[in-house]
Amino acid sequence: MAIVAALLGAGLVLWVLWEGFETIVLPRRVTRRFRLTRLFYRRTWIPWARMVGSFVPAGSRETWLSVFGPLSLLLLMSIWVFGLITGFALIHWSLGPALLTIAGFFNDFYLSGTTFFTLGLGDVVPRGTVARFLVVVESGMGFGFLALVIGYLPVLNQSFARREETISLLDARAGSPPTASEMLRRHDHEGGMEALRELLHEWERWSSDLLEGHLSYPVLAYFRSQHDNESWLAALTAVLDTCALVMAGLDGASERQAELTFAMARHAVVDLSLVFRTEPREPKPARLSPQKLAKLRAFLAASGLKLRKGAAVDQRLTELRRLYEPYVHALAAYFRMRIPPWIAAEGWVDNWQKTAWERPAKKVFRERGKGGHF
Repeated sequence: MAIVAALLGAGLVLWVLWEGFETIVLPRRVTRRFRLTRLFYRRTWIPWARMVGSFVPAGSRETWLSVFGPLSLLLLMSIWVFGLITGFALIHWSLGPALLTIAGFFNDFYLSGTTFFTLGLGDVVPRGTVARFLVVVESGMGFGFLALVIGYLPVLNQSFARREETISLLDARAGSPPTASEMLRRHDHEGGMEALRELLHEWERWSSDLLEGHLSYPVLAYFRSQHDNESWLAALTAVLDTCALVMAGLDGASERQAELTFAMARHAVVDLSLVFRTEPREPKPARLSPQKLAKLRAFLAASGLKLRKGAAVDQRLTELRRLYEPYVHALAAYFRMRIPPWIAAEGWVDNWQKTAWERPAKKVFRERGKGGHF
């Protein structure tokens, strides 16, 4: 029995250390089929999301869903700490009466806990060379592990802030939620197509940063945006929609930059779909029906933009949409995020126009089809 406890304890310690190393230190996607961290998030997020959807009023759901990311991170670290303390306690217990006090697993667990947190109370002390060596190893491991976790949190916060900064900048450029129609309409002024090219170039880099950050630290995907009608998935979808329109045949726009941004953004949604095991699914009903496409053409034409017509253009747009919409739809279903429409809803108001102290400010963007600019 002592041998089994020692092997179990050593295995638990090594397992937790490897999980922490892969999650915090190793900057790459881990493809092993079974991982404690992956299992933890899949077994906690889905019940949490269902509970929020069933018992929380619609107006408060986003707030409750946003709690999961930070809370789950604290809970996961607590599980790691508990696993390490339990593992060392099992090893202590397997050594037999190695304590200068009454023998028992509870005392071994207490010694392991006080050692890991380097409390140094001294009321339960080890006896024997092996037990003392274990105490030294665990105290050093506990100090190093806690320091690693403390250093991990600022990295997450910086990556989150960098992601949200760019998303917030999209508010005035594409609306809230961001849509392809608004992104194009707000770049129809003189020099607008060059500004659109620069914007797509920025979002090519943002998509790359999002992909690398979420692959290295998947917990970031559960951190939701701090503003209404905004999310990393909605922003990514709006950029993909815009690139698809440009590539399908929007006169005057930089097709080459749209191709580069589309490739990088599509890479991000596909890889993240693999990481979170969200099987691609076609959106039902279709996001862009023939009737909506005709409305979109009329909308762009009213702003002086021309989306070419013809079966070849429509087929090209359909093929491009099939490359990313199933993955976006699956990710949205898993994370309980809304996919933005292709055309902004009537009566929309951007986030920057809202205030809690008075009625929404009047739109200072130009009226559709009329002059004047923000």
